[in-house]
Amino acid sequence: MKKLIFFIALFSVAISFSQSKSFKISGKILSEDNKDPLEAATIYLERVKDSSLVTYTISDKEGLFEIADETYDEKLNLYIDYVGYQTYFKQIIINKEVIDIGTIELGISNALDEVVIKSRSPITIKKDTLEFNVKSFKTKKDANVEDLLKQLPGVEVDEAGKITVNGKDVSKILVNGKPFFGDDPTITTRNLTKDIIEKVQITDTKTKSEAFTGEEGDKENKTINLTIKEENNKGVFGRVSAGGGTDERYEFAGMVNVFDNDQRVSVLAGGNNTNSPGFSFGEIQKMFGGGYSMTMNSSGAFTIDGRSFGNGEGITTSQNVGANYADVLSDKVEINADYFFSGSSSDNETITERENILPDSRFFSDSRSKSLSDGNNHSANLGFDIEIDSTFLININPSIKWSTSNRSYSEDEETRNEANELTNQSTTASFSESDAKNFGNELEITKRFGNKGAFLKFEIDTEYNTNESSDFLTSETNFLNSEEDDVIRDQFTNSENKNRNFRASATYRMPLIAKELFLDFEYRFRDENRTNLRSTFDRDDVTNQYDDFNLDLSTDFEYLNQENTPSLKLTYRKEKWSTSFTTRYVFRTLENKDFLRPDLDIKRNFQALELRSYFNYRFSEKSSMYTGYSLNNRPPSLTQLQPFQNVNNPLNTITGNPNLEPTNSHRLYMGYNAFDFQKKTGIYSYASVNFDNNAVVSRTIVDPETLKRTTTYANVNGNYDVYGNINYSKTVKADSIRSIKFDIGMGVSLNQNVNFNNEVQYKSNVSSLTPSLGLRFTWNKVLELRPRYRLTFSKNTYDIDTFEDVNFARHDLDLNFTTFIPKDFEWTNNIDFAYNPNVAEGFQKSAWFWNSTLAYSFLKDKAVMTLKVYDLLNQNTNARRRATNNYIEDRQSTVLEQYFMLSFSWKFNSLGSKGDTSSNSMFILD
Repeated sequence: MKKLIFFIALFSVAISFSQSKSFKISGKILSEDNKDPLEAATIYLERVKDSSLVTYTISDKEGLFEIADETYDEKLNLYIDYVGYQTYFKQIIINKEVIDIGTIELGISNALDEVVIKSRSPITIKKDTLEFNVKSFKTKKDANVEDLLKQLPGVEVDEAGKITVNGKDVSKILVNGKPFFGDDPTITTRNLTKDIIEKVQITDTKTKSEAFTGEEGDKENKTINLTIKEENNKGVFGRVSAGGGTDERYEFAGMVNVFDNDQRVSVLAGGNNTNSPGFSFGEIQKMFGGGYSMTMNSSGAFTIDGRSFGNGEGITTSQNVGANYADVLSDKVEINADYFFSGSSSDNETITERENILPDSRFFSDSRSKSLSDGNNHSANLGFDIEIDSTFLININPSIKWSTSNRSYSEDEETRNEANELTNQSTTASFSESDAKNFGNELEITKRFGNKGAFLKFEIDTEYNTNESSDFLTSETNFLNSEEDDVIRDQFTNSENKNRNFRASATYRMPLIAKELFLDFEYRFRDENRTNLRSTFDRDDVTNQYDDFNLDLSTDFEYLNQENTPSLKLTYRKEKWSTSFTTRYVFRTLENKDFLRPDLDIKRNFQALELRSYFNYRFSEKSSMYTGYSLNNRPPSLTQLQPFQNVNNPLNTITGNPNLEPTNSHRLYMGYNAFDFQKKTGIYSYASVNFDNNAVVSRTIVDPETLKRTTTYANVNGNYDVYGNINYSKTVKADSIRSIKFDIGMGVSLNQNVNFNNEVQYKSNVSSLTPSLGLRFTWNKVLELRPRYRLTFSKNTYDIDTFEDVNFARHDLDLNFTTFIPKDFEWTNNIDFAYNPNVAEGFQKSAWFWNSTLAYSFLKDKAVMTLKVYDLLNQNTNARRRATNNYIEDRQSTVLEQYFMLSFSWKFNSLGSKGDTSSNSMFILD
């Protein structure tokens, strides 16, 4: 079957190229008034019969352009657009392969002139903004914003919905300049239909204050702003869906959007037990950011699109409700608010095998754990933008979060020495409950002075967190063949943690050369206060009550961190390049008060220089490069500093080191991005080097008899990491409906870490090489084929002979195939193959993971019936091997298994005068 699909695709491409005619059109563009060449003018060709876009390019710095493609048409309409100039039009007869139209002079546009030809330019470049007009390229009838973005040059969207532009991450998506649903971009891209969008604007990410003052934004991250057609700013649209399947699987979701010009209200709700974030509409993982893949954060919770669902890798049932409100209250006040609730229940079992490496020996630990977690999370955000006048802006952004959770956990663990003799074993069972609350507020006050770029800005951020928890614990740790006493615990623990954080800054920008050279004076102040109260009680065998206070396992800390940071920043901006240099000096005081053990109180004062520089150069509208350097100073954490002896884990006693010094981190990075709009080629590369002086590392001693560990911390020099990647893409068009995109990439990383193990200092080096190759064949309204292969080579080496080098590889193959025939049907297959040849015996080394979805649209595409098959081959696995500087670990946990599901969804839309979701509109880029 796979071979048949491949040969069909190749045959289709061959037929397309053999029947179409090649052409190349060239010329030069000047301004009519002063004869200067116009760089970044947009040249584009449209079909005569339906005005659909054929191809486009932009002129270079000399005003020259060359536009080439293939077509079946005898005639094409040629347009030339440039901001502030009149549009040029000419009908081109495709009667020869090379056509030179000579020099074209564009006249300055006059608002009073009669507009004969309205510009439909596919792309417009306005200084730091790339603008796409959504009316030129045909897409399928029910395309959403994500489908649209996948067609834009230089824009990539992966299966999880992550968006990059010219290799840079998109960190924010706005609708008419405002957040649509908090900071989750996939809710926007997978729920707004392409039909209502007029333009897509891409800029460097800026805060509201930076945009107001005209400062440069974050050039390593991009923001996408979707502007809605004026006629679509009033009405109601949305979708509801429900589905049921085998193994008692289910899902439901609904979303309603009410637009009334400046006022916008959106409400969503959903739920499922299929490891989706609660929004799946049963189709092809498109609505509400739904999907099958998840990542796990540091606390073991599911994280999807920045929100947490559940508590592990297992099977999660989730429910979600959210609302968003945006409005213009007056000509001076705008408001944006959202509320989100997520509830989840997660069940998981995990098997882990670890080989621990010592300088002169090894030992092995095997564990099996079970967990059941339930949690509820509420979050509410409010934003006010108050423009007192054209020079005075106030931004106020309060937020509230509240979460409750409970967790049952059990684990059995065994440790064996190098002779495979059982050395210790332990069993643990616990039940915990927690209640966490968070309040924060961000206040920005910005005042501009004159027209040279001067401003004064004040920022005040406050945050207050509380977390109360209770934990019942029973555990037993046995030491075999040793005189060490067994450790048996039956305890109850009450904990209360509080964190108050206050940050304030004042910045004054003084222009040295109007709008070009600036000197910023800034002062930052931070005051953080954290308390940690943990009261542990052992169960009394006589009273059967938890009333025997355990001092060794109890804490009562107060941690203070105060920083004062004056800084100077010099910024120079020219048309093609910009640079900045910042120097800061940090005065920091860290203090820890131990109310149970006053003799362990510590107070340390630190001073450090921090530096930051940045340089960006734009070679042309097609390519640019950037480079930067930073020196940052990180203080040790509270756990690393306090000399308190933590014996919570009977197998690992941890004691802080109050003599630790802060870590100085040097980072040097650079990147190059280029996209040729004519050749449809893109090159994106990035490289970085990080060096750490006085890095804080663990210093562990393992008892050879019991294999108990005693850990403290130390400063070391010599830690560094190097990372680099390069990606090349090329799109080849057969005609206006068929194209192939090739994507090849290479990633390289090298890390060196200085470690201690049984008082032996050594260096470990971890290197990896990851080549990848991808292909996307698109035949509009017929099929889309997207295979991708990635191979990861990893190698761990050590500078001591007692450690053996470790090499392993991982193979990943993704094959995504979608067909759109027969009419009204869409059949999507997502096939993943993973091969881990180096995992330990007993773990699944390879698996095919195949999800298939068949959707049928009817009732003018407003209704969709979907049959979804998850894990068609029933081989899903998440076995992984991980190698670090002192252990090699194999891990496998519960996964969602095969199920079949039938779903139904209904779309409604009354936007604009037509309000017809089935309209076959076109997209463009302006």
